[in-house]
Amino acid sequence: MRNPLKFVDIGASLAEPAAIGTRATRKGREGLFFAAMGLLAAAAIAYPFALYFLTTGLRIPFLLASIAMAGGGVSLALHMHKRFAQERACLIATVAALGLTLTLADPDVLDFGLAALIGVVIFAFGGYIRRNPTSQNAWGAAGAERPAFADFIESVPDAVAVFGGDGALRYLTRSTSRLLACQRYELDGDGFFERIHVMDRPAYMAAISSATRRGKVSQVEMRMRRDSETPGRSAHYVWIEMSLSPVSESAEGMDAHDVIGVMRDITARKDTEGETEKARREAEQASEAKSRFLATIGHELRTPLNAIVGFSDMMQAGIGGTLSPGHQEYAGHIRQSGLHLLEVVNMLLDMSKIEAGKFEISTDLFSPETLVDPCIQLVEQQAADKGVTLTRALAPGLPQLMADERACRQILINLLSNAVKFSHEGGEVQLAMRRQGKMLAVAVSDSGIGMTPETIGRIGEPFLQEQGGLSRRYEGTGLGLSIVKGLVGLHDGQLHVTSEPGIGTTVTVLLPLDGPERTRKPHSAEIAVLHKDTSRNDEDKWQHDERQSAAR
Repeated sequence: MRNPLKFVDIGASLAEPAAIGTRATRKGREGLFFAAMGLLAAAAIAYPFALYFLTTGLRIPFLLASIAMAGGGVSLALHMHKRFAQERACLIATVAALGLTLTLADPDVLDFGLAALIGVVIFAFGGYIRRNPTSQNAWGAAGAERPAFADFIESVPDAVAVFGGDGALRYLTRSTSRLLACQRYELDGDGFFERIHVMDRPAYMAAISSATRRGKVSQVEMRMRRDSETPGRSAHYVWIEMSLSPVSESAEGMDAHDVIGVMRDITARKDTEGETEKARREAEQASEAKSRFLATIGHELRTPLNAIVGFSDMMQAGIGGTLSPGHQEYAGHIRQSGLHLLEVVNMLLDMSKIEAGKFEISTDLFSPETLVDPCIQLVEQQAADKGVTLTRALAPGLPQLMADERACRQILINLLSNAVKFSHEGGEVQLAMRRQGKMLAVAVSDSGIGMTPETIGRIGEPFLQEQGGLSRRYEGTGLGLSIVKGLVGLHDGQLHVTSEPGIGTTVTVLLPLDGPERTRKPHSAEIAVLHKDTSRNDEDKWQHDERQSAAR
């Protein structure tokens, strides 16, 4: 694939203006091409006559035609390989050889030979001046400033490239050859472009066009072939980041901007990003596998557990025959254990659905007071076994709530069950409800073991417990608050936890009265990590929670 952008010699003048430099370079190359073709045409026309004169013993015409033919052919070959500097030198040498041959052959034409030599010198010097203007340049007011600018960009650690307004590559610093582990001349012509990976060339050309035509700062990340520094080893591709900054003022008479590009090797960063992306995919796959496992094992366990609970109920009811008091007690233990396992399985299923985003809620208007009595009744026996007192503090005139009643009931049951479980014997658990702006605030407080700030910061993680390991005193799966956080998130609510070890915990749930917004993603529950201040009364705590909610 050839580079659609017309590249000039890297050794070309860095200082020439874009408009003058582009026109001069194009005309100069066209002139070289036509000069080579002219020599070939003249030699072809003169050859028959030269052969005729050669038969008569006159050798000078044949020698002149041969020199012109050889010089024109070599010049044209150099032009096709875009070696324009060598082509110019070959043409100069050919014309000089013709003039010198005429001068040596016949003293009478000495003046013509000298004139040809002088013309060649003027042609060469004039071309050099046109290609290397020293009066004015695009980078400074005087040509003497060019070395200072060149020294400046050569001292930059990163590789620097200068592009003309037509997208032509004008200059590359020595750092570029070190960056690509190649010789500087290997990047001449299309050498730089051909080192860019084929898949990245469109992005490279788009960035060049954006910088030159639109005058916008652009950036491109591309793979470039880098030669191996170890003999015998093949080249490899490295990631290069090129930042393109257009010169503020475009050349006179042109809308395009000259551009300075800074290149650096970002292979290490790309490798790190690739490893991070791979680790993220593996973590997501592991999470999906865990959710599938929980869902599968939950469904497989629920059917036999329902049978165990059902048959234990039949045994206690005497359907299969009257049981002795001892067997009656055993049947009660079987039923209680089956119900406990069934509850764990249901929690696992709910957690897997929430994590997979498949837990659907159905909202409807209802009075939040109707949730209190059924939920408290479910944990009364648990509280009575530990001597824990259950109290309620409901604000009068609570507004109706647009939410999923079953999910809200599950939230209250989990919070009350946790509070009773982690309360000391003879403690107290309070359920409070009140309106807080456009939200319904539901708070469950206990005076139990409390939680550390580290544990509070991790609330919502499945299977998290304050006391873990084999020596833990409290039973449970650690899924209660995880399910609460997920259900609160499905309602676009907030979860606030205030706790201190040995003093107690207050979990506050804020649910929007108007219901969740269907356009928002689930799991948006927020957790505020606060330290409980025992000197603050209940009213101060409510105001503190309100300020935290408003801040969020």
